[in-house]
Amino acid sequence: MWKNFKLNKFLLLIPLTSLMFCFNSPKNDDEKMQTIMVSVKNTLSYLHYSPKPINDAYSKDVYKHYFEMVDPGKRYFLQSDMDEFSKHETKLDDYLNLGDLTFYKLTIDRLYQRVDEIDQITQDIFSKPISLDEDETLTLEPKLKKVPGNKQEQYNEWRKFIKYNILQEIESMNSKEQAQKEKKDSVQKYNLKDTIKLQILTPDQKKVKATGEVKDLVKETFTRFKKRKKMDWFTVYMNAYTEVFDPHTNYYSPKDKEDFDTQFTGKVIGIGAIIQEKKGNLYLGALTIGAPAWKSKQLSEGDKILKVKSKPKEDAVNVVGMLSDEAVRLIRGEKGTPVTLTVQKKDGTIKEVTMIREEVAIEDTFAKSVVVNSPNGKKYGFINLPSFNADFEDSKGRNASDDIKNEIIKLKAQNIEGIVLDLRNNGGGSLTEVGDIMGLFMNAGPYVQVKDGNGKIQTLKNKNETPIWTGPLVIMQNELSASASEILAGVMQDYGRAVIVGAPQSFGKGTVQTFVDLNRFLNTEDDFGSLKLTIQKFYRITGESNQRKGIVSDIQMKDFFTYAEIGERYDDFALAWDKIPSAQFQKLNYFDVKALEKASNDRMTKNANYQLLLESAQWREKLDKEETITLNINKFNEVMKQRKAQIEKFKALTKFVNGLQFTMYPNEIEREKKDEAFKKKSEMWIKNLKKDVYLQEAMNIIADMSVKS
Repeated sequence: MWKNFKLNKFLLLIPLTSLMFCFNSPKNDDEKMQTIMVSVKNTLSYLHYSPKPINDAYSKDVYKHYFEMVDPGKRYFLQSDMDEFSKHETKLDDYLNLGDLTFYKLTIDRLYQRVDEIDQITQDIFSKPISLDEDETLTLEPKLKKVPGNKQEQYNEWRKFIKYNILQEIESMNSKEQAQKEKKDSVQKYNLKDTIKLQILTPDQKKVKATGEVKDLVKETFTRFKKRKKMDWFTVYMNAYTEVFDPHTNYYSPKDKEDFDTQFTGKVIGIGAIIQEKKGNLYLGALTIGAPAWKSKQLSEGDKILKVKSKPKEDAVNVVGMLSDEAVRLIRGEKGTPVTLTVQKKDGTIKEVTMIREEVAIEDTFAKSVVVNSPNGKKYGFINLPSFNADFEDSKGRNASDDIKNEIIKLKAQNIEGIVLDLRNNGGGSLTEVGDIMGLFMNAGPYVQVKDGNGKIQTLKNKNETPIWTGPLVIMQNELSASASEILAGVMQDYGRAVIVGAPQSFGKGTVQTFVDLNRFLNTEDDFGSLKLTIQKFYRITGESNQRKGIVSDIQMKDFFTYAEIGERYDDFALAWDKIPSAQFQKLNYFDVKALEKASNDRMTKNANYQLLLESAQWREKLDKEETITLNINKFNEVMKQRKAQIEKFKALTKFVNGLQFTMYPNEIEREKKDEAFKKKSEMWIKNLKKDVYLQEAMNIIADMSVKS
């Protein structure tokens, strides 16, 4: 949940002199990191919604969290390392206050040392015969694992980890082989043209091939690790400090902030191509139709990237062996400027291609809609909103509320009789967009209350008196619907304007964040990155916090996430739930929720596909919680056989079709004729909608609703 406001205004509450941390420009990375540490500490202490005392108890929490982030599988550090590190367990608060890098450098230097050693260990493991007949087990649950006591234990841990990956690779081969065999049998049965290549490998051949695949994977993992700059690990270290304040307070390096902004605004300045990493080389992935790479007519998916010339007066940079994110930053730049790629085509020829960077929209970020033709003969509208995106820097940039408005207008032109707004998997975004979207469905009124760290409560109101859709409205949510999604679902539920359908409860994020540029308080032009900082908690207009509890659906339908530990309530450092006085509002009472709930429950109880899905979800969650796995190939195969028998029972889920028909807009049908990528995405989207049992029921619910005048 982001709030767009001028930080300068907010800081008037605090003596500005206390926030001016004056430093000379750093001469090297060490000085830069020291400056960042002190700046982060001061910013947390002065501006966080609920600042924690920087003491030994805090230090212990940071220490524990740090190692959960750096070595979660307990495969890198030895017990001797942990014994040495433990001497610093209660000193991390002092290091933060002083900008002392002692602990950070000790742990990261040791991590790189251990990675070099483990690289050699794994090479030694692969150089010897690997037996899959031994009666061994691998512990999967990190909480049950112990740090290796010595190098021999570490060797054994990696040997078992490698065996597990080989067994998984063999199982993957077996599954693909079986699938191909079934396809071939089907083709031959119906006398169709047989183009299916089926190669049956012996168990020994599979083992050799699987071992080679895992060897390459492990090698590539360590190669990528060693390319990663030590400075990058500093972000992890700082987040161990910030996330103990609360899980949504995070340090962003300059490049991390750039990535965040790209996702948040839904646009990037570049050439419109995915960059993929394969075995140490970079390749062009899918090209965005209409973007510079596509318009050049000289680049293709699969071209190997050799060099990038980011600016006309600079030399081209050799990107062979470079990490993909580093190459991406060379390719991105200012709108209207040239960038040159040197690529090797599939036929071996070398080409230099110069393009002018353009703004490329990431369409998956934006709202989209489709007309749903229900079995009852009526038409309804379905709108999917992936995020509450907003572009604060560009007044002409796209935002969620304008996109939703445009989709409603398109749907109304198709004479739909109700709208389903899908907020599933929507992690939130701009706070101001919530009020604007609410105003599309109802008249003016309060939509959220926010409280700052001083206890001051502010009620935010939608002032729109001209809603454009006043008909039936269903909002879909799941456990991954968070923040802005929860505010919108909550306020529409409180007014009685919409029926909330889906997970028993949403994620439960009830806090507001803003970005604070650290160099704002420093006497330097350098970019020190930013702190995403929790500055407020938000509350429903009823006064209840969304924090931890989330939004409880009016009509509850469990899903795959229901049985997993997903949500704010599972985070040790999440802020607490509380309540403030209710705002004044008038309930609309559009429909009879109890009657709708009863009708839906009756349908879902009889819905065999839904009941099977729940059984599958519980079974999968049980698998995820398995603590150990056998490494004996015969026993492993038996486990896989049992799982396949269970999966066979759930195969009906893949064949389910909900009976809904979808009609795209005429302009989209025309676009599909010219834009192959758009066509593929649209086809996949519609295909998934046709298999969505929850959407099927949402349409049943909206058909049951009757709007009161």
